[in-house]
Amino acid sequence: MTPTDTAAVRTSDRVRQVVVLVGAALAIVGAAWGSGAFGGTPIEEAAGGALAADATLLAPASPAFAIWSVIYVGLAVFAVVQALPSRAPDPRMRAVGWLVLASMVLNAAWIGVVQAGALALSVLVIAVLVATLSLIAVRLVASRPSTWLDLWSTDVPVGLYLGWASVATAADATAWGVDVLDADAGDGVGWAVAVLAVIAVIAVAFARYSRRRTALSIATGLAMAWGLAWIAVGRAEGEPHSLPVMWAAGLAASVAFAAPFAARDFSRERPGANGA
Repeated sequence: MTPTDTAAVRTSDRVRQVVVLVGAALAIVGAAWGSGAFGGTPIEEAAGGALAADATLLAPASPAFAIWSVIYVGLAVFAVVQALPSRAPDPRMRAVGWLVLASMVLNAAWIGVVQAGALALSVLVIAVLVATLSLIAVRLVASRPSTWLDLWSTDVPVGLYLGWASVATAADATAWGVDVLDADAGDGVGWAVAVLAVIAVIAVAFARYSRRRTALSIATGLAMAWGLAWIAVGRAEGEPHSLPVMWAAGLAASVAFAAPFAARDFSRERPGANGA
């Protein structure tokens, strides 16, 4: 399908384009400020340091959060591309435009909730965020991108966003659990290993499901691997130190990285059946 094959432009398409573009800009700026840019309080210092790199066994080392710069750039590109006149009637943009904006608003809301110190509510918000991103991914898998520009501006940032948010959800839930139980940062090794195993299984399941959309599948796997690898680094070199968690996180990262490639290579679909 090409842009010229799409249906006529509707008024609702133009409204969506403008609102998503403006809303994305506001959400990204708000999230950046809430994360510590422009004089805001860094997330690792909010909520009494509950989400700091040394707060729990599943907290990634600080460099892991550099991925947000890439995600924000990708989301900004999406907002601009979806606003192009030729993209207005594109079925894919109609299917995911509002949802992508909702995900950005949810991310900004999560940051605000964490800044307010409401860890329990933050777990709920990030769970809704992951559910929203998962729905976006389902819709992307269901349709091919019209152009390579759509592929790189939609599948890739959504994949990175979903992969990272999935790992962040585990870290956030663990931080809340430690806070509720008033536990030490290094408590719950068995729990942490079990959660990492579940994340690895989810990575494999998603890679299998999304194998027809290679860019989406690989981007999600890479982001999950990135977050998991930095959990491994944190447990190997920082506090709380834990070799079992380090090995579990490292193995889970390897699985998340390899799963998209393995799912595609071992697919039984005929050559050429897999989409971009």
